[in-house]
Amino acid sequence: MNNHELVQRQQWFVNQRFGMFIHFNSATFQFADSEIQDWEYDHENHDEPRRFIFEPQDWNPVRLNCAQWAQAATSAGMKFAALTAKHHEGFSLWPTRYTEHCIRNATCQRDVVKEYLDAFRQEGIAAGLYFSMLDLHHHIGRKKCTPEDKQFIKNQLEELLTGYGDIPFLIIDGWNAHWGGPNYEDLPFEEIDEWVKRLQPNCLLMNISCESSLDHTDVVFYENAAGQEVEDSFAGPGASCNILTKTWFWRTSDPTMDLRSADWVLDKIHESNNHNVSFLLNGAPNQQGLLDINVLERFQEIGERYRQPATLDSIPGNWLFRK
Repeated sequence: MNNHELVQRQQWFVNQRFGMFIHFNSATFQFADSEIQDWEYDHENHDEPRRFIFEPQDWNPVRLNCAQWAQAATSAGMKFAALTAKHHEGFSLWPTRYTEHCIRNATCQRDVVKEYLDAFRQEGIAAGLYFSMLDLHHHIGRKKCTPEDKQFIKNQLEELLTGYGDIPFLIIDGWNAHWGGPNYEDLPFEEIDEWVKRLQPNCLLMNISCESSLDHTDVVFYENAAGQEVEDSFAGPGASCNILTKTWFWRTSDPTMDLRSADWVLDKIHESNNHNVSFLLNGAPNQQGLLDINVLERFQEIGERYRQPATLDSIPGNWLFRK
């Protein structure tokens, strides 16, 4: 992808405006009744022993229905989506050939990645994927990322980018980040970016890294739920994400929780869009593989009030220069 093509893809993304983040993985089962915040931060950062070992047999979303998620996204007016194909714990939601820690050995062996992509494409929603470089199960993190680990990551990315059709964007997390993951010295950004573009030339690589420049990403990514705010001077291209509940992954308290309001969501969308930043709102399926009723109702309310801003005729030029 040359610079002109990259700018066109960046402009396409910021014009999507509003999308869905779907956090659904081993943490859905591991931490549903726990005080842990979605993953074992202290193991990666403070050398604490692992306390929550996930067994693939525990993966059993008996009513998995990705079409329900996609219809909910449509009801909210969302134009794109991202699924956590692999989160920090390391469990893969597709039948990868490179580890046993995946749905091949689960009680429910359905290919969640495929079903998600099929369902959202059917709704006309641009469906991308999220992939964590940090992998606690395979011991890939800030303290270890060997050449073999790097090849494992590249092999899994190749599966996702060659086995499921067009992937318009890939969100990478746990990579040279404050909260852990391999550093760029062990796992160079440029090498992974080249690998992704070789497999899918038009795939945007978005790196959740706390950086506010385009040095190591195609789109600057703000984890708004962690307090990362878009700077007043920022003019895109960007992505920002936040949650309706208190955590990214589902908790047993979620179905009766007082969710954040539609007004709050609409403010977040418009604040982001004013800076050429697309906003992702999380929807966390429960252990059955369904969105809870209160989430469906909130999505519907948002959609009834949300009006897609006019597509930009031009994007401010101060981010067009790429190092």
